[in-house]
Amino acid sequence: MCEVIIVATNLDIDNSLIMRAKKAGKHKTKKETVTQALLEYIERREQKKIAELFGKVEYDENYSYKTNRSRK
Repeated sequence: MCEVIIVATNLDIDNSLIMRAKKAGKHKTKKETVTQALLEYIERREQKKIAELFGKVEYDENYSYKTNRSRK
């Protein structure tokens, strides 16, 4: 579990963008809207890093996850 630290920040963000995002996401507050937008931004960037690994990781056709799960 990660620690949550709240920091007061003043940002000059286009209010029309905030209102559009708030409406699109059906969020109740600007804070909720921006928080969700940041989480989605981070998730998209992390997924992009994973997608970039396709074709770069060696695949072992003989690998058996069932064998590795068995208790000894």
